[in-house]
Amino acid sequence: MLSRTADNLFWMARYMERADSVARILDAAYRLSSLPTAYGGLTSEWDSALATAGCTDAFAAAHEKVTPEAVVHFLAVSPENPSSIRRCLEIARANARAERTALTIEMWEAINDSYLTMQGWVDRGVSLADLPRFLAFAKEAALRFDGSAHRTMLRTDAFWFTCLGLCTERADNTARILDVKYHVLLPDHARVGGGLDYYQWASILRSVSALTSYRWVYRDSVKPWLVADLLILKEDMPRSLAACYRSISGYLDELSTAYGWQGNSQRIARSVHMRLSNTSIETIFQSGLHEFVEGFLVQNNELGAAIAEQYLS
Repeated sequence: MLSRTADNLFWMARYMERADSVARILDAAYRLSSLPTAYGGLTSEWDSALATAGCTDAFAAAHEKVTPEAVVHFLAVSPENPSSIRRCLEIARANARAERTALTIEMWEAINDSYLTMQGWVDRGVSLADLPRFLAFAKEAALRFDGSAHRTMLRTDAFWFTCLGLCTERADNTARILDVKYHVLLPDHARVGGGLDYYQWASILRSVSALTSYRWVYRDSVKPWLVADLLILKEDMPRSLAACYRSISGYLDELSTAYGWQGNSQRIARSVHMRLSNTSIETIFQSGLHEFVEGFLVQNNELGAAIAEQYLS
């Protein structure tokens, strides 16, 4: 496969996954903003949405004040924000169009239909009242893309590069959600384990479609260390860091077998997967969750750079 084709497929999947992630971030902020002040007073849920999406500086350059309406516009439909849901779908479609013959009909239709529906939302705008319907559309677009890829693509290098992009982006997003929860979302005066903390963690679980899974696995009330355990170490949780890196290692092994050689990307993926497999949540909390997540994000970025150098350039 040409490196250009692999690059387009890799980033097509990353941007589709990023659109889904931003939709889930907005969904969590919207739910938290609806909590009565009796649960802890004003919180920084809209600031946390910007921080989790990595858009704080870009938003500050375009807006003087953080308001719900401004954040929704910036993360949903702003043409100036490269990580807005609108721009993610546009970039994903451009990459898909460049490699139209590498995709199945169902995959192309899933991406193209999402792009066309997005144009309608751009024309009329997304208000706070419309936000739940808009977010449902954005999340469904990602589900259609994932489903069409797994149901219709041949298990060849095109499929593996697509899945690599998806899993690399998903791991990054899960890690950022955990990190921001600990350092932005909970107000300084709020008690960890208090009422506000409980609703925030439950909202985070809902944002990654993990609340029901949490109850099945732990059969306990929502506790921060168990949420972190689920989203970091549980390989049977699809959005966990461990699950993402198990998949990444597998797809890279498939590529190494198909191409007859291995490189730095395989070594990094195995190292991260082994580290996640051989640690415990107690060890992570003892050394600091923030420090652990920061180290993971650095390694995830290193993996992306290694994949680009090895296969995409």
